[in-house]
Amino acid sequence: MTALSQNSCEACRIGAPKVDEAEAKELLPQIPDWSLIEVDGIQQLQRQYKFKNFVSAMAFANQLAEIAEAEGHHPGILVEWGKATVTWWSHSIKGLHRNDFVMAAKTDDLLSK
Repeated sequence: MTALSQNSCEACRIGAPKVDEAEAKELLPQIPDWSLIEVDGIQQLQRQYKFKNFVSAMAFANQLAEIAEAEGHHPGILVEWGKATVTWWSHSIKGLHRNDFVMAAKTDDLLSK
């Protein structure tokens, strides 16, 4: 469990500031298995988790769905046999907000439970 995962998401509205390069450099080491990607010009965080089968991957996705609902911030989740790919970004600002890093850390914490 990281200090980052102990934070809660704050309201992120249109026009909220995106994470700048300096803040991203500070936050990324706290979620070392995540990659910074760009899709259609929008920066996102992405990580693939491996599981022993489809049912385990789906159970992980369902646990993540509960956390996402509680925080009011929702990822992209692709579940396949033996893996789940999770992508975080803030739709309202078309980029990364601190919430995305918080939720990436919370996602990682699911595996340590």
